[in-house]
Amino acid sequence: MTSTTESTRELLLSRIRDVADYPKPGVVFKDITPLLADPVAFTALTDALAELCVRHDATKIVGLEARGFILAAPVAVRAGIGFVPVRKAGKLPGATLSQTYELEYGSAEIEIHAEDLEADDRVMVIDDVLATGGTAEASLDLIRRAGAQVAGVAVLMELGFLAGRARLDPALAGIPLEALITV
Repeated sequence: MTSTTESTRELLLSRIRDVADYPKPGVVFKDITPLLADPVAFTALTDALAELCVRHDATKIVGLEARGFILAAPVAVRAGIGFVPVRKAGKLPGATLSQTYELEYGSAEIEIHAEDLEADDRVMVIDDVLATGGTAEASLDLIRRAGAQVAGVAVLMELGFLAGRARLDPALAGIPLEALITV
């Protein structure tokens, strides 16, 4: 559990909008754009995630495409550490490491520039939502294959009913998974 205060959690949660039937009927999408538009809430989120990076001695932050970029980049600046994007396959120039992972229907692939991580790096993975855990699990594999250590995983929101934490637990191998909000 993070040291994020209850008032900070309430502020963040109050700025997340539920959108019914998006992207398909029966789904309630958690829209974080109102949070991003509110400078007080966005600053509180950035500060909370930066504090986690400092607490876990991270030297780099990996942000997961695409909303993870929006959160991770200002956190890296606030924490004074580097930012490395994890992109969908084919989006990064040059030599990459790639990892395929299973989706509900089919598979997807993500990539990272391996030279952006070094053996002594402690990497914090940041994303907006932990849903089923597939993308986060693939990112942990990429970080380790690049030769770096995983310091932890931090998300704004965990969708507990999708059991992503349980799926991710073996890949975490004791590394902390911190969610500022769980719904």
